[in-house]
Amino acid sequence: FLAGGAFIKVPAGVVVDKPIIVLHWSEGEGIVTFPHTLVVADESSEITVVDRFGSPDVGDSGHLVDAVVELLVGDNARLRYLSVQEHGPKTWQVALQRAHVGRDASLHSSAVALGGDYARLRSESLLEGDNAESDLMAVYFGDHTQMLDFRTLQDHDAPNTRSDLLFKGAVEDQAHSVYSGLIRLRPEARKAVANQTNRNLVLTEGAGADSIPNLEIEANDVKCSHASAVGPIDEEQLYYLESRGVRPEDAERLIVLGFFDDVLERLPVPTLVRALRRSVVEKVEHRRG
Repeated sequence: FLAGGAFIKVPAGVVVDKPIIVLHWSEGEGIVTFPHTLVVADESSEITVVDRFGSPDVGDSGHLVDAVVELLVGDNARLRYLSVQEHGPKTWQVALQRAHVGRDASLHSSAVALGGDYARLRSESLLEGDNAESDLMAVYFGDHTQMLDFRTLQDHDAPNTRSDLLFKGAVEDQAHSVYSGLIRLRPEARKAVANQTNRNLVLTEGAGADSIPNLEIEANDVKCSHASAVGPIDEEQLYYLESRGVRPEDAERLIVLGFFDDVLERLPVPTLVRALRRSVVEKVEHRRG
């Protein structure tokens, strides 16, 4: 039971121009590791943090990663956070990410999940100050027999708060994904605005995706929406590209990249986008060797 991890504290009024990157590398067969990241952004500060979670591609037995991320965003502070999960195929992950967002503060939280055997991320955002904002985004892609499991909570406990969630995923082979999200507007959350969108592509027979959006509204004078979609690639889009001379395999790759692009382009560290696109392409193309 590891005690420790990464602790990042930004004093009041300090702006950190370049991202701070934390690498959590977990290895060893049949054991458990406990990565822990704590970020404290004091009043009127600004910072970008990247957590990278990885484990080896080889090994005969499993490894469990029990990760915790705490994000404390002070009044009028700005925190951009990105987690990238690229575990090996024998690793299980159970991760909790919890954020507290203060008055006039903003959180921009993004997640990329590409690895692991079974990988769960529970992401919670508590808006506890007037005019607090949070944007939650994720890109995930499962292949082989992966199981990617996401649970989210947008928790509004103050007036004039705003949250927006956009999760996009794809599955192929025998992989499966589950998204379950809740928007909770407590009695204090007058004039809150909250949106939740989950979209999934199922690329092959045998793969599956479940999407379960939920609302719990206890306040008046609010605006809320939730939407989810699960389905294959649009045949008309494939036909359009193929009728213009694009090979079928190239057309599929272009459509999948286009599906993810609006999330990838909004990640807080643009220099990572090219590598993440390449990882998505490798997932699409692995079926063709």
